[in-house]
Amino acid sequence: MSFVTVARADELSENIPLAVDVDDDLSVALVLHGGKVFAIEDECSHGNVQLSEGDVEDSTIECYLHGSTFDLETGRALGLPATQPVRVFPCRIDGGDVQVDVSSTTTDY
Repeated sequence: MSFVTVARADELSENIPLAVDVDDDLSVALVLHGGKVFAIEDECSHGNVQLSEGDVEDSTIECYLHGSTFDLETGRALGLPATQPVRVFPCRIDGGDVQVDVSSTTTDY
């Protein structure tokens, strides 16, 4: 695993997504939900819309434009119009830093 620091833990607020650029090609939405941090690709699989602009509820994040929801842990699309999952990445807090491992994705959907 190759974790990279993307934010400070004190930047996170419960159920408020935070958009961060991991590198030039990837942005993720960091979500503190139920005391756990999730890193989910910050683009709806249905359209070019940032998931970080959506609402978090019941371990899901909703695309604000068309209402598709995605499981924070698996990235699985749970509601139409999206039918394809989004990538999720291992995430941890280390010494106050939020770190994401983009070399590994969770594909448990």
